[in-house]
Amino acid sequence: IQAVLKQSCERFADKPAFSNLGKTLTYGELYKLSGDFAAYLQQNTDLQPGDRIAVQLPNLIQYPIVVFGAMRAGLIVVNTNPLYTAREMEHQFNDAGAKALVCLANMAHLAEEVLPKTGIKHVVITEVADMLPPLKRMLVNAVVKHVKKMVPAYSLPKAVKLNDALALGRGKPVREASPKSDDVAVLQYTGGTTGVAKGAMLTHRNIVANMLQCKALMGSNLNDGSEVLIAPLPLYHIYAFTFHCMAMMLSGNHNILISNPRDLPAMIKDLGKYRFSGFVGLNTLFVALCNSEDFRKLDFSALKVTLSGGMALQLATAERWKQVTGCPICEGYGLTETSPVASVNPIEHIQLGSIGIPVPSTQFKVINDDGQDLAQGEIGELCIKGPQVMKGYWQRPEATDEVIDAQGWFKTGDIGVIQEDGYIRIVDRKKDMILVSGFNVYPNELEDVLASLPGVLQCAAIGVPDEKSGEAIKLFVVVKPGESLTKEQVMQHMHDNLTGYKRPKAVEFRDSLPTTNVGKILRRELRDEELRKLGHKK
Repeated sequence: IQAVLKQSCERFADKPAFSNLGKTLTYGELYKLSGDFAAYLQQNTDLQPGDRIAVQLPNLIQYPIVVFGAMRAGLIVVNTNPLYTAREMEHQFNDAGAKALVCLANMAHLAEEVLPKTGIKHVVITEVADMLPPLKRMLVNAVVKHVKKMVPAYSLPKAVKLNDALALGRGKPVREASPKSDDVAVLQYTGGTTGVAKGAMLTHRNIVANMLQCKALMGSNLNDGSEVLIAPLPLYHIYAFTFHCMAMMLSGNHNILISNPRDLPAMIKDLGKYRFSGFVGLNTLFVALCNSEDFRKLDFSALKVTLSGGMALQLATAERWKQVTGCPICEGYGLTETSPVASVNPIEHIQLGSIGIPVPSTQFKVINDDGQDLAQGEIGELCIKGPQVMKGYWQRPEATDEVIDAQGWFKTGDIGVIQEDGYIRIVDRKKDMILVSGFNVYPNELEDVLASLPGVLQCAAIGVPDEKSGEAIKLFVVVKPGESLTKEQVMQHMHDNLTGYKRPKAVEFRDSLPTTNVGKILRRELRDEELRKLGHKK
């Protein structure tokens, strides 16, 4: 990755790389600042190549500076969701064995609570506007802190401010790391196809392969060094990380970072400033934008590529987007474990409702429950083989062996079909995973949290169809005899222990839940019941 970065930053030195909050960073500046951060890490900390650094930032210019700086110093990046609760942070930091953390001041109060329970020794803190000119920086940071009250009080006396760290590294030599292609570059956490979050070990080879695969697919549609791409999806999520930080860096294109896509009016105002040629999003975002009158008034004359991933694209959404913007949506498919892009619709030959064809150097097959290969047109579990398939799950050899066989085939846990024309369709998910706005939510985790609430005897979590987020979470609760619980108590408990997208929309109290003869709760029966209520086909 460092070699690609160096080459791109030299080739596109004067071209814009990332813009956010009115500030633009060129590729040349990105290389210099990431070098300053790398030098700081090497000269002012005891971190060694191979150590893990957790990066907990939203879409800000600081993100690529920190990530590329950490990589140049030989560290393994652990992408961390800024919306995580203390419980989720603690699990991830300990599982990864993180020794350093870069986080936004807005989350520093949680870091203060969690750090004593982890092995993290070095903390770097940044505020939202830290990359802006001094006067504007002071103003914006003051508004965020004092007017919007978005920075709860914290005390981390040993923490270093990012701007101070960059100043300490400025002009100092960097001992450029020279990792092997099979060395881990990123630990990207995922539930995989089951419960507790696991770190997918993505190597330099995995990510460089996926960059080249993305570039090959975009082919003649995106020109090097001249495209403007909107980046509303979080860079800590593998989809935006690989596409914006990696593939677009390879081709020297300009990424417009949207820090808070939930603030639609602010985002649309940002979009109005650029003649953007590419847009990367997911179904829920496309719906919200098309419903906005201000968005519909924008100039889409330069837009030639819209990519969708992260969750299923609905037909009605694709049609509406094309009607509003004049640009078709090209849907792709991938998983954290595949770095993530595995298949995509070629822009000239989009087949709505399909996830397209495998990207270069990638094979798909379908197997039955006994692991036997099925013929084209038959439905079974999708398996993927290619240079972008992860090395395995961090420190979990058994979990790795469950999903990657001796020949290198990765079992996705998704049920699909390969059509006669080579296009692939997803039919269903094998596991009980819930997909909320493109984020994987695992019922096991929700049920573990819920079961810790006094008064809960039995519980189950399922996904129910939701127009806005694709699926919403519904909980079923059986209360212990003689005890009482309210919906508000359940909601509050989940709110306190889980990040936003994992919180339930509905709670139903029951006298009993459907179970197998050994007492395993049948989530599928609950799901089927809900679908029948909604009049969906089973």
